[in-house]
Amino acid sequence: MKIGNVEAGNLILGPMAGFTDLPFRALCIEQGATFTYTEMISAKALFYKNRNTLPLLATSPGERPVAVQLFGNEPDLLAEEAAKLEDGPYDVFDINMGCPVQKVVGNGEGSALMREPKKVEAIITAMTKRLSKPVTVKIRKGFSEQEVNAVEIAKIAEGSGASAIAIHGRTREEFYHGKADRKIIAEVKKAVRIPVIGSGDIYTGKDAKEMFDETGVDAVMVARGARGNPWIFRQIRTYLETGEEAKRPELNEVRDMILRHVHLMIDFAGEDAAIRQMRKHVGFYVTGYRDAARMRREINRCTTLEEFENSLTKWDA
Repeated sequence: MKIGNVEAGNLILGPMAGFTDLPFRALCIEQGATFTYTEMISAKALFYKNRNTLPLLATSPGERPVAVQLFGNEPDLLAEEAAKLEDGPYDVFDINMGCPVQKVVGNGEGSALMREPKKVEAIITAMTKRLSKPVTVKIRKGFSEQEVNAVEIAKIAEGSGASAIAIHGRTREEFYHGKADRKIIAEVKKAVRIPVIGSGDIYTGKDAKEMFDETGVDAVMVARGARGNPWIFRQIRTYLETGEEAKRPELNEVRDMILRHVHLMIDFAGEDAAIRQMRKHVGFYVTGYRDAARMRREINRCTTLEEFENSLTKWDA
């Protein structure tokens, strides 16, 4: 799949606040993710030079292609802040119009924008006119079941110059409950000529294959299915090529990945912050393996790398 002139492949790591930081993206790329996004970044935070935003902008030389994802509801501000970043190491600029979190929606941002088609048009038009790099949009099925308008928004995005659309098959009101609607994703794909990325309920190679087959999308986006499982991209590729589900990683491989992850996190954020942030990651890594509950408790008590490594060493005892 090409986004404008950017070769993005077809296995996409979706942006997730608090999870898809630079270290985690690096692990997913190693396992076969072909395209990544930064975590969602507020245009207002960039304008006010919020220091907490700087780590979210971080990329590495080996992370290409990569998109920077922005959110906001002011067309000129979004375009202005994106323009300041255009000389940076980003291949694509993505606009979040799908985040369901109340503090975002309450400000008229994220998925709240799906209720304002004219503002959607204004935002994308401002961005595409100001930037030379491709602009993409991430949307949902709609705001509610009574307001399903993904096809309308997708057509507006295409008409306003967007180079690709990612669609999650749930409404804002559903958050992540129930089953993602692949029919609406297929409708969006049929309605536009630009590439469409399908998102929702991709946890296995079979899930990805069904998304491709049932919707005709150009790429699949893996988000929650990658938490604690960067191997999912390798697993999907194996299934697409062979029709067989790859075996889940052995416990030793999981432990080694966790150790690599924590060391990357320390290099990125420092030991104290890394150990705290790794607690949520480990909770997902150990799910489904023996002694998972005990490992979560032990890791949650760790405050140093030494304690963290000692706890992992005991996992297979």
